[in-house]
Amino acid sequence: MSALEIGIWSFPVLMGLIFLRVPIGLSMFLVGLGGLVMVTGDTVVAFGRLKNETYSTFSSYSLSIIPMFFLMGQFATLGGMSTALFKAAEGFIGHRKGGVAMAAIGACAGFGAICGSSLATAATMGRVALPELKNYGYASGFSTATLAAGGTLGILIPPSVVLVIYAILTEQNIAKLFLAAFIPGLLAAIGYIIAISVYVRLFPESAGTREPIPWRERFSLLFAVWPVLMVFGLVVGGIYAGWFTPTEGAAVGALGTGLIALANGGLTRRTLTDSFMITARSTAMIFFIVLGAGFYNGFLALTQVPQELANFVVAQGLSPWMVLALILVFYLLLGCLMDSLSMILLTIPIFYPVISSMDFGLVSLPAMQADAAMEVLRAGVPEGMGAEMLASIKDAIATGAELTRDQMKELGIRVTQGIANRLETEYVAIWFGILTLIVVEVGLITPPVGMNLFVINAMDPKSRMVDTYKAVMFFVGSDLIRVIILVLFPVITLLPLMLLY
Repeated sequence: MSALEIGIWSFPVLMGLIFLRVPIGLSMFLVGLGGLVMVTGDTVVAFGRLKNETYSTFSSYSLSIIPMFFLMGQFATLGGMSTALFKAAEGFIGHRKGGVAMAAIGACAGFGAICGSSLATAATMGRVALPELKNYGYASGFSTATLAAGGTLGILIPPSVVLVIYAILTEQNIAKLFLAAFIPGLLAAIGYIIAISVYVRLFPESAGTREPIPWRERFSLLFAVWPVLMVFGLVVGGIYAGWFTPTEGAAVGALGTGLIALANGGLTRRTLTDSFMITARSTAMIFFIVLGAGFYNGFLALTQVPQELANFVVAQGLSPWMVLALILVFYLLLGCLMDSLSMILLTIPIFYPVISSMDFGLVSLPAMQADAAMEVLRAGVPEGMGAEMLASIKDAIATGAELTRDQMKELGIRVTQGIANRLETEYVAIWFGILTLIVVEVGLITPPVGMNLFVINAMDPKSRMVDTYKAVMFFVGSDLIRVIILVLFPVITLLPLMLLY
């Protein structure tokens, strides 16, 4: 059996182990280790990789951002930030039809900006908002579906643990990925609020009402949110101002939320120890999955499966958009059976080479040259440039033609096809990463195995899972519409990058 055939057969073996409920990290580790032994014919390479991969994974500077985000989320909960966010949002819109549910979505979005984990956001906001929703007469299934969907904002609105993993796998800039996720994250929150509005109009009995509160009390509740704004502004602003790296920013955020929790009385010796233990367990779980994925992906690289798959797809003559659509549909189906991190680690090393080998036309060389030329001309015609040369440059810009080497030399710019290709590759990687994150996020609330659904339903044993399934499909529909919009209009995702970089 050839190395390629061994690599292909590894997929059904891996899926079989997963369906037998072997942990995903252990499954990938065993298949990768066994595959290396089969391909090389001995254990030298496999055990040599065991030593190197383990050290490189657990000593990775980039991965150290993950425990910092988890710790920041723990301290934020102890500091009462989740409660403050929900109370502030509830004070402003809670009296509207479906307003308490909308407030829960807004609070999830705010908490996601200082957490980075979907399950943590869902669990934290569930403890805060679920009692309020029940008190005001919201249907159990609608309440649990709302909080499960709101929890997904934890991995979409930066910072995001899954985006960090994606950045490491594809060797992309973490800060740029965080920036690209902002607008899709806001669209997600707005889409969920619209879904709630539609649901309560179709099923009026599913949402109760509450009395509005005085404006003075509303503003006092809003003032209580300042710690969240301060931490978010410090972390995100500091990263883009160049004060510190994303990893350092996460550490600063953890310190800031820790000090706030200490000042609010939520951080004691016992809660500090509990926070460290929860962070350690969550980090260990993710690191082991990353280790298993590293072994499996190293084995796949040796068998040339990703490269051969990319070559096969290109040879079929399918349009890039068709390939992208098929991959996204695959993610939606896989999300019904697997958690988000496992999907990312298992599939990105296979799908990313396919996507990166295709031209989506996100970058136009003439447009780049025109932008650079116009920037020069706005400052004044370069000294020594003749009228004929100036006219030819303006004509090229007007007609969308590429500038010649002589024209670029006269302008003092250098925008070549190689530069355009590198920018196209980066834009495609970031755009695909955000799309992947969204469809993975949909998997967290898609029946039958939406992990957020089980987390929230466990907090309300009286709620029937079938009722949650029915209500959550409105949020899934909102997500699917958002995916279609972001696929059709990549500029929505890439606009912040274009403006700041």
